[in-house]
Amino acid sequence: MQRVIDYYYTHASPWAYLGHAALLALVERHGYAVRFRPVSLTTVFAETGGLPLAKRHPVRQAYRFIELQRWREQRNLPLTLKPAYFPVKPDLADRVAVALALEGGPVAAYSDAVFRALWTEDQDIAAAPVLAAILKRLDLDAEAVLAQAGEKPVVERYMENQSDAIAGGVFGSPSYVLNGEVFWGQDRLELLDAALASGRGPFTVP
Repeated sequence: MQRVIDYYYTHASPWAYLGHAALLALVERHGYAVRFRPVSLTTVFAETGGLPLAKRHPVRQAYRFIELQRWREQRNLPLTLKPAYFPVKPDLADRVAVALALEGGPVAAYSDAVFRALWTEDQDIAAAPVLAAILKRLDLDAEAVLAQAGEKPVVERYMENQSDAIAGGVFGSPSYVLNGEVFWGQDRLELLDAALASGRGPFTVP
């Protein structure tokens, strides 16, 4: 049986961007596969009590900038603290990733490029031409993939990701789920690494 980690994320999350490459390196080291499962935080927050960034207390918003700078340095990655196109509606970008996942396409490379477009290159990832350019650089049929992203099977899978995330205890992006155990946030990757190395069973709610 293939060993798999479910990866719940949205491209609008700087934390998912900061942990993306580290996650891929971690799973390769341990011989695991990743099941890429983009989700809508709007739906997840509504069901789990989360607040969108603009509705959080100013103290929490300010601390977010401190943490972004700390982790930007820790991960040694470029990151624009106030991108030109943020907040952004990531649904189309997320559904393109769903479409690629359904077809066994290069989801990891696509998501990396979308993260960088938003968080380092000041591009609007809600714009189809921006996504088309990324898909073309990956030698994909951009028009076909973008069309597929709006079709019923992809939309239903996107919604299924949301339902499965909520049912499985996921409440933010990124979340990594190993054997039913949720590791929320890219700052939990070291704990995920330790769990994979030890081979222990999942911790559960008493």
